Amino acid sequence: MKIIQKVGLGLFWGALLLFNALLFMGEFRLTDEKLQQVTSEPHYEILRHELAPVLNKTYGSSFAFVSAFDRYVSDYNLKQQENEQWNRVIWDDYTFAATKVASEGLVAQNKLLLLLLTIGLGAIGALLNLLPKYRGEPAGIKHNGVMFSSNKSRGIIGITLGVYLIGLYVLLYWFPEYIVNWALLVDPLSHMLSGQPASQWFLYGTIYTLAILVMGVRMFRKYRGNKYQLLRTSSVMFFQLSFAFLIPEILVLMNKPWHDFKNIWPLDYTFFYNYRVEGMLSSGSIGLFMFISGILLIILGVPLLTYFYGKRWYCSWVCGCGGLAETAGDPYRHLSDKSLSAWKIERWMVHSVLVFAVVMTGVTIANYFSGFGLLGQWTDTLHKWYGFLIGAAFAGVVGVGFYPLMGNRVWCRFGCPLAAYLGIVQRFKSRFRITTNGGQCISCGNCSTYCEMGIDVRWYAQRGQNIVRASCVGCGVCASVCPRGVLKLENGPQQGRINDIPILTGNESINMLS
Repeated sequence: MKIIQKVGLGLFWGALLLFNALLFMGEFRLTDEKLQQVTSEPHYEILRHELAPVLNKTYGSSFAFVSAFDRYVSDYNLKQQENEQWNRVIWDDYTFAATKVASEGLVAQNKLLLLLLTIGLGAIGALLNLLPKYRGEPAGIKHNGVMFSSNKSRGIIGITLGVYLIGLYVLLYWFPEYIVNWALLVDPLSHMLSGQPASQWFLYGTIYTLAILVMGVRMFRKYRGNKYQLLRTSSVMFFQLSFAFLIPEILVLMNKPWHDFKNIWPLDYTFFYNYRVEGMLSSGSIGLFMFISGILLIILGVPLLTYFYGKRWYCSWVCGCGGLAETAGDPYRHLSDKSLSAWKIERWMVHSVLVFAVVMTGVTIANYFSGFGLLGQWTDTLHKWYGFLIGAAFAGVVGVGFYPLMGNRVWCRFGCPLAAYLGIVQRFKSRFRITTNGGQCISCGNCSTYCEMGIDVRWYAQRGQNIVRASCVGCGVCASVCPRGVLKLENGPQQGRINDIPILTGNESINMLS
């Protein structure tokens, strides 16, 4: 078995090295015909003239091509702005599309082969390494040296991985033209599902889904015999593969708007944007269903399901962000800060983001019905800032890039507006709670150590106090790692859900313990 694991690890690292090396391979040559394919008619003639020094010239890397392309387009736009000819400025960004269509050589001519040798072989190698793991270990008990791992306890490997992930997200969100060779790899898959060439977002969706599926297998091995963990892992794998990946692409193939049916406002913060609403309402019965079902989920689905099952129905069973955190992020769950100060910051930050999202959406809707007379085009500026700060920097760069540094639920704890909405309902009007039996607690600390949401579970267990925290996602790992069966996830009546023992913080808790 050790040999199989080593072979798998070798295959994974080999595939990853080739995957990264692809960014520096190939040649790039833009012709008139290729330029016309990716630009709209008003801009084609302008760009054809301005990019004359670039056209038909071969560049040895995407970096050289992008540099030349951007320089000539930027010079043109700067001249128009200096002359205050704003109607002639090219606001559309054609860099990614132009770079992708200009690609020639090794990558462009061997897409399917390189897809199999990188992403495909990497997934196979990871599975070979994961499948033999946890043999002979008790399911779910994780005190196996994880605290001394350089990868899993902020060592040099973990820090390096964090920096790598942050770099990937920066490229994905703000410099996608430099990863066109990666996007080319998944072109065959994109054409098969949607009939469209792959964008950077399809590339991201492919890798994201594959990460959840592969690391979901790891969860099966780690928590074998634990029915709750197996079911919820299966659930997030199913919802990511079907609702977030396959169905939206099939909708595009049917000339319908791309739509993830499980993505709910305010996490899906663009739901009420003008282009989204018009796209849904102009797409016949399917589009109308998207719109109505989305609103019903916000108004009825979220509060009702959270009342009966707590926020776990979404955060630990359905959500794609939670799905990645629970699978790929599971090795880092113990890094979550359990301090009182972190809890205070968490409450302020996550609810501030919720308020920001609500205000932005309210302004967007009011502006739409007033014929954009309320704020005019300033609404777009508000959208861009929210998208940059929350949708990209927080949810992506920090949310995933900080897994090896701050744990796997940084986004869910501090930034997700839907988690804040669900948490408010769960805290004050829900049947869900985690019950504790203080008489059986031996204060081993397993529960607190592995709580990904930064809850000091032991504090509650020692007092026999029910856990009804708004942040709890009901992952059940605290109960899985408890050697005495002290913790139990329950859905019961409202009466008696919140113990008479108050939750003490700050000086009150210190005085009580002393």
